[in-house]
Amino acid sequence: MAESVRVSDAVREAVRAGRPVLALESTILTHGLPRPANEELALETEERVRAVGVTPATIGVVGGTPTVGLTTDELVALSRDDTAVKASLRDIPIAVAKGLSAGTTVAATAYLAVRAGVRVFSTGGLGGVHRGAETSFDESADLGTLAGLPLIVVSAGVKSILDIGLTLERLETLNLSVVGYGTTDYPGFYVADSGFDIEYSIDSPEEAARIAAARDALGIASTLLVANPVAAELQLSPELHDRVLAEALSSAEAGGIRGHDSTPYLLDYFARSTGGESMAANLAAYRGNVDLGARIAAALSAIDG
Repeated sequence: MAESVRVSDAVREAVRAGRPVLALESTILTHGLPRPANEELALETEERVRAVGVTPATIGVVGGTPTVGLTTDELVALSRDDTAVKASLRDIPIAVAKGLSAGTTVAATAYLAVRAGVRVFSTGGLGGVHRGAETSFDESADLGTLAGLPLIVVSAGVKSILDIGLTLERLETLNLSVVGYGTTDYPGFYVADSGFDIEYSIDSPEEAARIAAARDALGIASTLLVANPVAAELQLSPELHDRVLAEALSSAEAGGIRGHDSTPYLLDYFARSTGGESMAANLAAYRGNVDLGARIAAALSAIDG
């Protein structure tokens, strides 16, 4: 491991010993949630993972140092840092050179996780292909990055503000395997069913681990995406979701909101227009993904052992 990436002793020792480790992103702390909910979630999530015998590896950039396995003090500081930037993979060298602190996106977190030998990563919703991408070419760096990394990533699908149909087409083109956890209905982040279907489902963490082991034995270096829907009783009402989404898209178009500004604008619109119900669904989905990711990490470790 190059010294350009700092790996905590706990994560390094767990990876070396073959014990389960779960990677966690940090943009949900720096840019995804208001205070103090962000800090509370950071600390709660790590405890949820430790409680089932898995080592948490929250990933971020601290004062220009990419770090795998933030300390409690670093988690708190990053959650409170008004100057922290949002860093995708392309931004990491800039953050390093400028000495910036940053929350890492799915793409950046996934890359740093693999650098540290961590093989399972839980997040909320993936980035994907944006609406109108056939003319704007607006597509998240998450997809291309994950196509070249041998990870298991657990998410509640892609954010429903995106073009989910085009995103699924791109996942196929990029040879990213997608399985639904207990379903072939592809989830839409806030809602359990986006209206799109996928071909395969799995019924246990062990099945996800076996697929990853088969992929590795075949020398295929791409991510296995496990789509884990938010519990139906905790999802945002589909009717409310569809109405607010239509309003948000119309508002963004009227305001000329495009490119990298569109996602935060639309998510903020959801939060304001649903009276916090979208954030509750977001948190429920994230907790479910963390719990499943920890179980998959343990199953993968057991196969290796």
